[in-house]
Amino acid sequence: MTQNLRIPSAARGKQITITVNGIPVTAYEGETVHAALTAAGIYPLRQTLSGENRGAFCGMGLCYECLVTVNHIPDQQACMTRVQDGMEIQTHD
Repeated sequence: MTQNLRIPSAARGKQITITVNGIPVTAYEGETVHAALTAAGIYPLRQTLSGENRGAFCGMGLCYECLVTVNHIPDQQACMTRVQDGMEIQTHD
């Protein structure tokens, strides 16, 4: 989770820190949880009952494949939730 897959030349908001599965991760104000997790190399986001990995599919809030727990609130859409400094995220492994 130490990757940074962001485009270096893109303008960004203020650098912040979120915690993902207990590990600090760099994010930037204005990013969605999904963007921050993807840039950090964190995927999949959840598993089906049969154990299949799932991650963001549509990226616009229609498919519900990117559900994570945000600040102890389960089933939040990572693609529709903006990061906030100090946010705690738990993927559904």
